[in-house]
Amino acid sequence: MARLPLAMGIYLAFGSMAWAQDASTQAPPADAGQPAKDAQGKTLETITVTAQKRTENMQKVPISIQAIGETTLKRQDIQDFDDYAKLIPSLSYSSIGGGVFSGPGFAQVYMRGVASGGDGNHSGSQPSVGMYLDEQPITTIQGSLDINIYDVARIEALAGPQGTLYGASSEAGTVRIITNKPDPSGFAAGYSAEVSATEGGGIGHVVQGFVNAPLSPAAAIRLVGWEKYDAGYVDNIHGTRTFPSSGVTMDNAAFVDENYNWARTAGARIAARFEINDDWSITPQIMGQRQKANGSAGFEPKIGDLQLHHYFPENSDDHWTQAALTVEGKIGNFDLTYAFSHLKRDVDSQADYSDYYWYDQDPIFYGQYFYDDDGNLVPPAQHIDAKDGYTKTSHELRITSPKENRLRFVAGLFWQQQQHEIFQDYLVDGIASSIEVPGWPDTIWLTAQEREDNDKAVFGELSFDLVPGLTATVGGRWFHTENSLKGFFGYGAGFSSGTGEAACFSDVQFHGAPCTNLDKSTSESGSLGRFNLSWQIDDDKMIYATWSEGFRPGGINRRGNLPPYKSDFLTNYEFGWKTTWADNALSWNGAVFQEDWKDFQFSYLGANGLTEIRNAGQAQIRGLETDLRWAATYNLAITGGLAFYDAKLTENYCGWLREDGSSETVCPAGTLNPNGTFDDPSDDFPVDGPQAPKGSRLPVTARFKGNLTARYTTDMWGGEGFAQAALSYQGSRKVDLREDAAATFGDLAAYTLTDLSVGFRRNNWSVDLFLKNAFDKRAELARFAECKIETCGAETYTVVTQPRTFGIRFSQEF
Repeated sequence: MARLPLAMGIYLAFGSMAWAQDASTQAPPADAGQPAKDAQGKTLETITVTAQKRTENMQKVPISIQAIGETTLKRQDIQDFDDYAKLIPSLSYSSIGGGVFSGPGFAQVYMRGVASGGDGNHSGSQPSVGMYLDEQPITTIQGSLDINIYDVARIEALAGPQGTLYGASSEAGTVRIITNKPDPSGFAAGYSAEVSATEGGGIGHVVQGFVNAPLSPAAAIRLVGWEKYDAGYVDNIHGTRTFPSSGVTMDNAAFVDENYNWARTAGARIAARFEINDDWSITPQIMGQRQKANGSAGFEPKIGDLQLHHYFPENSDDHWTQAALTVEGKIGNFDLTYAFSHLKRDVDSQADYSDYYWYDQDPIFYGQYFYDDDGNLVPPAQHIDAKDGYTKTSHELRITSPKENRLRFVAGLFWQQQQHEIFQDYLVDGIASSIEVPGWPDTIWLTAQEREDNDKAVFGELSFDLVPGLTATVGGRWFHTENSLKGFFGYGAGFSSGTGEAACFSDVQFHGAPCTNLDKSTSESGSLGRFNLSWQIDDDKMIYATWSEGFRPGGINRRGNLPPYKSDFLTNYEFGWKTTWADNALSWNGAVFQEDWKDFQFSYLGANGLTEIRNAGQAQIRGLETDLRWAATYNLAITGGLAFYDAKLTENYCGWLREDGSSETVCPAGTLNPNGTFDDPSDDFPVDGPQAPKGSRLPVTARFKGNLTARYTTDMWGGEGFAQAALSYQGSRKVDLREDAAATFGDLAAYTLTDLSVGFRRNNWSVDLFLKNAFDKRAELARFAECKIETCGAETYTVVTQPRTFGIRFSQEF
């Protein structure tokens, strides 16, 4: 059934070829860096964006924004988040989400160096970058949706706080994926098929298609479908593991597999547009996808290149559906927009957790506590069955005055509710019933919780042209947020006398847990501001200055005996420019900025492998971002972008909170840590100094990131041929904020990736040959351990980009 929309799309496309040749088709999309051949000479196409809730020329918008148009998305073979992230200098990410399974669809997104590392675990911090599909937010706690990039008009990346217009999860920036909409003006259809081979891995493929069918002069429907297989390239090889406490040996022979980390994805999108009259339209849309993934996103370098030893099943089944409705109209000269969305996402996963082996070492000998009903010791290796259920409902109503007015405004109301049903079953096979969590065979630890986040806001921006070309904009957002977490976490009473079942205070059960030992909530109200002054020097050049604020709500720690973590706030000071030169053949945009990050949220794995979130103090990010588009000749187009960042702590991070809830910043060697030791939390212990001293570099983001693409086209054989080369570079990055942990992990190495392609287009069809990661680099994206670094640091995993991949793609549009 998942392939039915795609089959229908291709059938309709071929069946309607004769009609399509006579029908009008959609105009080609504007795109970055592609020359327009007209009588005036080579020029750049105009790029329109809707980042400020209006349709505007990107060169006239006084904010730092980069747009990737549909033509570039096709020519660079952009299929998913990993692909387009390379083209956005301000964007960085960790491919390791906070779930027990870390594979496709779990990336944590950051912008402008605003990253502390480790965000995203179950009941962790909200995202600091907002991800949108058209008008609708698509971020969840565990990671943003892995949207298939096909039949997409453009991707907009807004760097810096977007708190006034986009709210809580746009503290550091916003990424918007804008789909092609149904068009009543004419029929259109298309499809593409691709096959690829990965060096040392398997064979992958992509098949996708779309149909735009007018129903009447005022109505149309658009159907899109896709199916793809991402080939694996990590091997789970044979290995054994002997536990010191029992002498028992594990063997992974049953799970040995080549090309272990494959993923299969199928999905569809259907949208309709009804133009009620000249002023009002309704656009409903439903999009759904199912992605089944296997294996681990990381390998163990100490074992071998792209190899690991794992002893239990690892897989995920990520399926989601989003329903959206956009109503657009006019009241007099004012534009009114209502946007609704409802997202339901369910992720079922299994994960290997056998690295808890490292707890079974001197002096802990963790394995001595795990035995069967006959009293014999059993292997203490863990594995996890998990189910995560997300629902997210949002409403936005806004009114916009005519953009040609000297005084103009945008104002609106926003309401959003998110729920996360959390279920994690930590299993140790064969343990005695007396130490299980009651009602759950072989379960040593159970998490069964329900989280809810609510956001309400009133927002607006007012712009006034002081004199022709000089505009002042002031904006604000007034918000109220609530966060609650309730349920059960921990051991059975037969295993622990202090945590889990022993700490329950209610008989209420969540997902069959024995009782309730956590029920907390927190709320906050506040406001954000923005001020912008822009000067349109002439029709081709503009400069602007911005002060803006963003925030991320606080929440409840999954370990219920820890205090709630507070909201963190980001204040941005920015100067930018938008310019075009040489009769619109060259554009050069950029911005310099300073961002002050207050009470930022820092998460890490604490005792029992549970994420702990604390406010870590203050940080500062200074940077420069710039991008270039150049129609060098009729045949040659060059685009590129650069970003430089200096992101560092401006206070010591000691690792604990003061009595007033603020982060402790004064902790010279010998200071007592009130958190206590692992064995006795009431026993203070002396520290050697701050865990991260003032001036420490923030993790995840490189000091320098850049990309450059050159495309040469020429007329040949009655059509057009092309050759393209794309380079992307990223500098070295820290993995963890804390100095000891960062030293254990080591830095992620700098890398340069090269993608090459050639192709030929004639009439309505084209064929492309591509070579991704042409020099087969092991570009390091992330590094992690299964449990806290102090224990599992001896066995770390590295996630890298896909090895060299060669492929061929055929596409056709009607």
